Amino acid sequence: MARDYKRERELYHGTPEQKKRNAARKRARRILERAGVVKAGDGKDVHHIDGNPLNNKRSNLRAEARSKNRARKRKG
Repeated sequence: MARDYKRERELYHGTPEQKKRNAARKRARRILERAGVVKAGDGKDVHHIDGNPLNNKRSNLRAEARSKNRARKRKG
């Protein structure tokens, strides 16, 4: 059975909560870009140490290899 991307967007990605979380993750990336920690196309992800994408304190952000960040087990 194929994924229903339209329904997935309506029920998950399009919700106000998920839009805020996605915007916060993008904001974190821009913070580290301005600090010179990451650059566009460098293969790095921004890791939120406490797992909360809404917490963009500089002490909570770290640049990691994309493969390491996405392989990590998530809480919840």
